[in-house]
Amino acid sequence: MKPQWDCLFENLGERQGSFTRLSPQGQELEDTPTIVSFEGLNGNKMMRQIVRRLTPEPHEKVLEYSTLGRGVLFFDNGAFSQGSIQFGPFSEFGCELGLIWGDRRLRLVQLFNRESKLDQLTLIREQRAGTDVPERPPLTVADLLGTWIGEAITRYPDFRPSTTYSTILQIQQEHPQRLTQQLSFKTGTTAQTLTSTATIEGSILRFEQSTQQVQVLLLPDGASCNCPTHIKPGYPFVLEVGWLIQPDLRQRMVRSYNDKGEWVSLTLVTERKE
Repeated sequence: MKPQWDCLFENLGERQGSFTRLSPQGQELEDTPTIVSFEGLNGNKMMRQIVRRLTPEPHEKVLEYSTLGRGVLFFDNGAFSQGSIQFGPFSEFGCELGLIWGDRRLRLVQLFNRESKLDQLTLIREQRAGTDVPERPPLTVADLLGTWIGEAITRYPDFRPSTTYSTILQIQQEHPQRLTQQLSFKTGTTAQTLTSTATIEGSILRFEQSTQQVQVLLLPDGASCNCPTHIKPGYPFVLEVGWLIQPDLRQRMVRSYNDKGEWVSLTLVTERKE
């Protein structure tokens, strides 16, 4: 496990892409071309981040920092999440989830309003400057079907040792409007299997068996967004991004909150289809 500061520096360099603002139903509202760069300063004791929005009105934002906030965690390859460490009603809430694979990076921002309803999404697709790696097509239900064998790494905000374990995700389509998934995993001596069913509504999968309605949006570049549509106090929940990197290779990042609204863990899953 590398130091968190060293993990941050896996993001060094310049990446070109776009910030795509989406509605809570996944409809594109605005797409802004961008250039984002990270540069180490003072012998890599500081980081400078520059975000350039190229249209409709060119704008540049410069950030410099030498420490990481309490709401951020990184993995060894530079994948990360930053966001709220505590959910509470009547306050704005959200997070950013970022995945990296080779010269491409995919990030998703999920924001909830003061009524605890999903309010805005931003999908950020980027590639390293000077490279030409094509985007994946928009994710489909057919892409997800099958058995996925994965390895999960969970990190914790209190910096206790990470947990590594195997996962099996089975996704089946029972008929055109219904999908069933079964997730099995074992941590320590405890094995769990979670089964859920979704209604398929175009590019939206709606899971309604839990205490709060959860939806998965199928998005461009093989991405997916998994989160509640309305967070209810007193119940645990997760915020998740998925990325189909290749037809048989997928990553998911899961930011988990407990029934008190406390951020308790961040998990990166890398899974391959059998």
